[in-house]
Amino acid sequence: MKVVLKGVKKCFDEKQTDAIHKYVKLLQSSMPLKTPTTIVFADTRNVQMTTGVRQPNHEIHVLVHKRMFIDVLRTLAHEWAHEFEHQKLGMKDTKNVKDIGGPEENLANILAGIMTKKFQKQYPDLEEVLYNES
Repeated sequence: MKVVLKGVKKCFDEKQTDAIHKYVKLLQSSMPLKTPTTIVFADTRNVQMTTGVRQPNHEIHVLVHKRMFIDVLRTLAHEWAHEFEHQKLGMKDTKNVKDIGGPEENLANILAGIMTKKFQKQYPDLEEVLYNES
């Protein structure tokens, strides 16, 4: 499955870019997507979202501006989990989803936390990169 990353060169340095590629590989191995997906990193909220959003066209938007890099990655994992819910678990875009405390949101929160901790353990040498502001 192809993942297209947009805004990476604009928003991140070389070490962060390398970490993003490693993180996407971890996400894909843990929550494999079958449909090509685009990830857009942005300095501003160019679509309606808080810190991230999954769009119906297999597009994920992640806010970068003034956030710790590890939080950006956690948001990416959270929205990736929502895409996984749609692609693999049969969730429909027409279903109204409770954005706080609903089962889909809780699952995405849990999976994002697991992926972030797993990544930290797998790449302890990236600690300095993870805890810097983007």
